Amino acid sequence: MSRRIVILGAGESGAGAAVLARKEGFDVFVSDASSIKPEYKKILDDHAVAWEEGRHTEDKILNAGEVIKSPGIPDHAPVILKIKERKIPVLSEIEFAGRYTDAKMICITGSNGKTTTAMLTCHIFRNAGLDVGLAGNIGNSLALQVAENPHEYYVIELSSFQLDNMYDFKADIAILLNITPDHLDRYHYDFREYAASKFRITRNQTASDAFIFWQDDPAIKTGIERFHPEATLYPFSEDHAPGVKGYVENGKIIVESSKGKYTMDRDLLSLRGTHNLHNSLASAIAAKVSDIRNEKIRASLSDFYGVEHRMEMVTRVKGVDYINDSKATNVNSCWYALQCVNTPIVLILGGTDKGNDYAEIEQLVKKKARALIFLGADNSKLHAFFDGKIALIGDAASMEEAVKKAYQFAVNGDTVLLSPCCASFDLFKNYEDRGNQFKKCVRNL
Repeated sequence: MSRRIVILGAGESGAGAAVLARKEGFDVFVSDASSIKPEYKKILDDHAVAWEEGRHTEDKILNAGEVIKSPGIPDHAPVILKIKERKIPVLSEIEFAGRYTDAKMICITGSNGKTTTAMLTCHIFRNAGLDVGLAGNIGNSLALQVAENPHEYYVIELSSFQLDNMYDFKADIAILLNITPDHLDRYHYDFREYAASKFRITRNQTASDAFIFWQDDPAIKTGIERFHPEATLYPFSEDHAPGVKGYVENGKIIVESSKGKYTMDRDLLSLRGTHNLHNSLASAIAAKVSDIRNEKIRASLSDFYGVEHRMEMVTRVKGVDYINDSKATNVNSCWYALQCVNTPIVLILGGTDKGNDYAEIEQLVKKKARALIFLGADNSKLHAFFDGKIALIGDAASMEEAVKKAYQFAVNGDTVLLSPCCASFDLFKNYEDRGNQFKKCVRNL
């Protein structure tokens, strides 16, 4: 195979992959159709990596032995189609980095909850004194850590896009939290295809590895029947049933594993809500399977305080709570958020629609929402679905306008909830920018 590696996309994963490829003696070229951030240009320049921005020069790309693709580039992008025509292998940064480390891999995916679960799992492992890096969708690039700051363990948050280009990589512990419709625009609007992508996290696992999953998810149940994972199964559920390894009984969390049993009072968990119970159970099983001591698990599950932009309490203004859930970029995330709030809600939603079906939240919205504010460049789909179902509906073309309208609509005892159901790219750089603008506008009230 040619020793030339071309990397498409020069963000966190692309720059990291370039550093590792250079270290391993490859001829490396990085190409980004957009502009490259200054900090990543510096990394590439410091490692003498050739790069281009604002274009893809085909004669510099189509001579590659392998192409490492940013997860954000879809398979139908013209440059990818040409690469595939030439039968050049396309892989993810995670797949590439996995070749150069023998570290234990704890990998986490799911439509919702994976960031919280990854950060919580990493928190438990660190508090137990283990040498652990956080990578994937959060933390630093796995490839960069493998190249310059190697660890014995990695906790990796994996999106379906990353999993799509992983082939020989193996997770020692795989966690699949849930599968609900998301990113269907990348999967030919075929939920079965999207679910298959999530199940790639079990690829190459053997009986000595662990597969942790939510027992009550119908799509996961179907996937297990379809793909027959070879790993040892560790299902979790709110209720105890035969074969379930993590559950709640008499107000206690119980985890069973070959390394022994773990219990703690549920009300000692620092993270609240049903979805966070799932996240905590998954993390506790991963810790127990890794033989972490019970007191370390208990302490970490009791003192962990969540993820920015995920059900983040901003402040209370005139008796109204403002919650930033900007990370809710799909309908199911919003459903969890609505479930968690027990007051009347002024809900801010909208953005770049990814093929959403709002029927999933319709009953909760009717039951809990005092008002809806649609924040997006094009709110026509939201109006078509919700008009006539909620009395108070407003439109906003900026976060400042959305927060001002929410302030007008809300009354003492309400919650203003930013839980958009949509991607942020119509009006914001990303969901962090959207959440930060929300917090700033709320604090300026």
